[in-house]
Amino acid sequence: MTYELHLLATPKAVPEMRHSLRHYGYDVGLCATELVTNVIDHIGEGTPVTVRVARTTDGRTRVEVTDSDPRALPVLLHAGPDAESGRGLALLDTLARRWGVDQGADGKTVWCELEGEVRR
Repeated sequence: MTYELHLLATPKAVPEMRHSLRHYGYDVGLCATELVTNVIDHIGEGTPVTVRVARTTDGRTRVEVTDSDPRALPVLLHAGPDAESGRGLALLDTLARRWGVDQGADGKTVWCELEGEVRR
């Protein structure tokens, strides 16, 4: 079963999205938050996104965020101790079994896979 949510990437939408994902567990909400926040920070506030949560065939939970900009690709940074940002993908990299980007002509999907089944 796949859960899909369409929203505009705004700071106000993030807690509402997290609330709608609460049944999937804390890590799912945290990963979705980081991915949507990257859209806000690097593509622009108000960008339409689609958030998906699904079970993979090998029993993992997959979180995806799709946006319309195929060029703005996420970059894993190593933020210094005094940096005020730049830790989102490092957090995702730590929580997720794996993550990546599926790039298309009209957009991209940034995804991660977490251990364990989707709870609902």
